[in-house]
Amino acid sequence: MPATRTARLDLRATEADRDLIVHAAEACQMKISEFAVSHLVSEARRVLADRTQFSLGPVAWDAWEQINERPARDLPGLRKLMERPSPFSR
Repeated sequence: MPATRTARLDLRATEADRDLIVHAAEACQMKISEFAVSHLVSEARRVLADRTQFSLGPVAWDAWEQINERPARDLPGLRKLMERPSPFSR
């Protein structure tokens, strides 16, 4: 069962943009609000995915794998820091 739409979203558009949106919604046999929300949500997910998910081509993926296969470096300063008790645990 789809979620009940209770939140309202108001926006302003030019007459030409509105006409284009109405025409596209009609072409998809959708109500204007259904068309707008579905496309806005899709675009919002795409925009946010660019900030949380990254895809690599084959060459970049191979370079990434080579970096990750290297043995970890010993960092004495970091080791010393990690051996100290946490100031947050008492």
